[in-house]
Amino acid sequence: MKRVLLAAAVIAASLSGTASAADLRVRARPVYTPAVAFYNWTGCYVGGNGGGLWATRHSSNPGFGFGGFDDGTASGGLGGVQGGCNYQIGPWVLGIQGDWDWASVSNGDGGVIAFPFFTDRWEAKSLASVTGRVGYAAWNRFLFYVKGGGAWLRTDFTGGVFSVSDTRSGWTVGVGGEYAFLDWLTGFVEYDHYGFGDDGGGFGCGLACPIGTFGTFPGDFRTDVDVVKAGLNLKFGGYIGAYNGWR
Repeated sequence: MKRVLLAAAVIAASLSGTASAADLRVRARPVYTPAVAFYNWTGCYVGGNGGGLWATRHSSNPGFGFGGFDDGTASGGLGGVQGGCNYQIGPWVLGIQGDWDWASVSNGDGGVIAFPFFTDRWEAKSLASVTGRVGYAAWNRFLFYVKGGGAWLRTDFTGGVFSVSDTRSGWTVGVGGEYAFLDWLTGFVEYDHYGFGDDGGGFGCGLACPIGTFGTFPGDFRTDVDVVKAGLNLKFGGYIGAYNGWR
């Protein structure tokens, strides 16, 4: 009888051990996944920029049938501020931005055939735009984007006794790349092209009008501007996402 009871106890212990081992295999030890952060571009920003500007200008005078008032090219520098907001949907980033830049660009020549004693000078004073942006965050903290919208160019022109200060409206398109150095600090480099078409507005006389009683000297002006600039942005709002935990 004792032998029977002992055998039963051994069998019971063996079955209990087998069940415990099976239970351990089912309940595998949890594995901890380290935190993995991803950058989110959602939020608003302000910043500053600087770069170079190249302008090509053509003018004509349809009222008198000649042109040449300050045709040619000019180059110089610019610097200013920008601000805007972004919203990220998956890898896509939608945004709107406004910027204003002070410009230092001018050129001049010895006048035109009709008025060889005239000297003229054209200066770009400032450049501004409001644009929409579409970007793709392909490499987490790097954003590639294109932009387009309206633009305004402030210019001064003098030609002999004729002078005018004018704000021209036009359009702009551009492309750039932006990188998030820190959660709140990004840097960008971009190229923009601006077009300011013929306006036919003419320009006013300076001290007096030597041509009869004309209050303005009619003329058409077309200006194309190319800009390469770099800058920094301080980002507000948004968040940095992360996932971690036991598996």
